[in-house]
Amino acid sequence: MVVTHECGHLIGGLLGGATLTEVDLAPWRLPYSLHSPDPLPLVTLWAGPIVGVLIPVLVAAICRRLWVWFIADFCMLANGVYLALAWISGDRFLDTPRLLAAGAPPVTIVIYCVLTMGLGYWWFRSDCARCLWSVPADPKRGNGGDCVPRGDVR
Repeated sequence: MVVTHECGHLIGGLLGGATLTEVDLAPWRLPYSLHSPDPLPLVTLWAGPIVGVLIPVLVAAICRRLWVWFIADFCMLANGVYLALAWISGDRFLDTPRLLAAGAPPVTIVIYCVLTMGLGYWWFRSDCARCLWSVPADPKRGNGGDCVPRGDVR
């Protein structure tokens, strides 16, 4: 989740004409990227949570395997929860306070959080149920046959 999210900030900064001053994608600490100057900070900031959801969902749609949907749905849920908790915490280095400071309308953040947390939770919960309790597969999502029902051994 954090890698695709942070890659989104990198892509957004590149597309918005920002100058990347520092980046850290090390897996053992919280990844971050700093851009200065950043002529379009809303593009840079919104690209993180948007790309952080779109890339995993597109990969899952192409692969059509439950374990890939499991990851994609977790990324969707996690991105929404991150923006919501960042808003509550108010930490000026997190994305939500930075989005608000850059002029993002609060309603856009609320809509993003409601959609990603709602769909992400529903789908992630469904993925967990399919794996843990052998719920029938959903052919539209292509997730049949790659989860071991509880009690079965492959």
